[in-house]
Amino acid sequence: MPIDKIIVVEDDLIVRRNLEQQLRQHRYEVASTATLAGVRDLMERDTFDLVFLDVRLPDGEGTDLLRELQTVPQKPLVVIVTGFGSVESAVECMRNGAFDYMLKPFSSDQLQVVLKKAENFNQLLKVNQYFNQAEVDESGYELLGRSPVMEQLRLLVRKVARTQATVLIAGESGTGKELVARALYRQSPRANAPFIRVNCAAVPENLIESEFFGHEKGAFTGAVSKREGRFELAHNGTLLLDEISEIPPQLQAKLLRVLQERELERVGGNRTIKVDVRVIATTNRRLEESVERKEFRQDLYFRLNVVPIHIPPLREHKEDVVFLAQQFMPRYARKHGVRVRAIVPATLAALAAHNWPGNVRELQNVIERAVILCGDGGELLPEHLGFTASSGEAPAKPASIVPSAAAALTDVPGDLISLAEMEKHHILAALEKTRQNRTHAAKLLGISIRTLRNKLNQYGVKGKDGGSDDEPESSEGGETA
Repeated sequence: MPIDKIIVVEDDLIVRRNLEQQLRQHRYEVASTATLAGVRDLMERDTFDLVFLDVRLPDGEGTDLLRELQTVPQKPLVVIVTGFGSVESAVECMRNGAFDYMLKPFSSDQLQVVLKKAENFNQLLKVNQYFNQAEVDESGYELLGRSPVMEQLRLLVRKVARTQATVLIAGESGTGKELVARALYRQSPRANAPFIRVNCAAVPENLIESEFFGHEKGAFTGAVSKREGRFELAHNGTLLLDEISEIPPQLQAKLLRVLQERELERVGGNRTIKVDVRVIATTNRRLEESVERKEFRQDLYFRLNVVPIHIPPLREHKEDVVFLAQQFMPRYARKHGVRVRAIVPATLAALAAHNWPGNVRELQNVIERAVILCGDGGELLPEHLGFTASSGEAPAKPASIVPSAAAALTDVPGDLISLAEMEKHHILAALEKTRQNRTHAAKLLGISIRTLRNKLNQYGVKGKDGGSDDEPESSEGGETA
């Protein structure tokens, strides 16, 4: 609940006590005063989230205080309360920064509506501040790939997303765990609520509890004001706990309690705060092994592992490498303002032959570097990649669309063959891969069917049975969501 502390500024004792009582029934901390001097004193000693402010007070006008509060760095929301309302005074108060305007006498239902509006608005402000301070990657969040394993992954995401289940996403670094988490969020009933991420490995151990659960003013040295934690910011939405295996043992018990009870206390506070959050956790470790070594609580592991999702490394679906490279190339060309004509077949073969220990993130970095190095109007050549098929660790036999093309690069003794010959090998390998289906081969190569037909005529290759380019395209493999 984003609103904690409220001041009631009202000179009518009966109205003030009645409003205090109603607010305390809703579990708010309430302070009250009958004067402007009293409210100024309260605000010097503590921070408040909401002020109910009467217009006519013994030592001045409430509207004067309203104008003063607009210059305060952490200003509270102000609801004007008056028994002498008019359209003109309401408009004037709103112009001066009032959040809402209530006429006395008001019902408990009216009060509840105002409190709900204030809570929603306050949470929106906090979430907006979080996103303004966070480093948000603006690149696409789609799950790309045409291989069967990627199709299965997207199907699983669609099934799990519509539930409220806690999800544990496991995979090597660079496989796209956050992309899967964001896909779960976008396809879930909570898609219009906040998506809050916390990198457990990046937060210092002495601050991670405050990062999760927030803290009260004065809770520790440097806590000069109250701060909401990530669980509160994600209320009604989704919280991504990235690299969950890195949280210290003393925090694991508190996290387990939040997952079980859906409630927490801020550091230095004693008030229980209810939260409604869907939790998605990621890890690049085998958590079951951490449990066996007593590094990770078994009960927390079971609580997180309601729906496990494993993301395979890129080397296990290398048939996606060329497709991914062709998707990344125009993205980075736009980013850097570079016009790239194409990725030449020899480059595609080198990409397909590489073992990709850094997975998709490594592929992205390689393509971005190649785009920058190739220059405006150029083509992506093998030397732009920063590696060769034979450098470094010997790559595994490529399960790519171009096995014969890759062999043509490295298995021919003496000098390398020409690019024209390399292109021919690459095209014929694609035809072999698609069982001579020219439509599918052209799509796989990223060229038009007319270009493929012209190339085959140039090579003197005639169509075979079942290899007609008039064959309708299959819907499979076309999805890039």
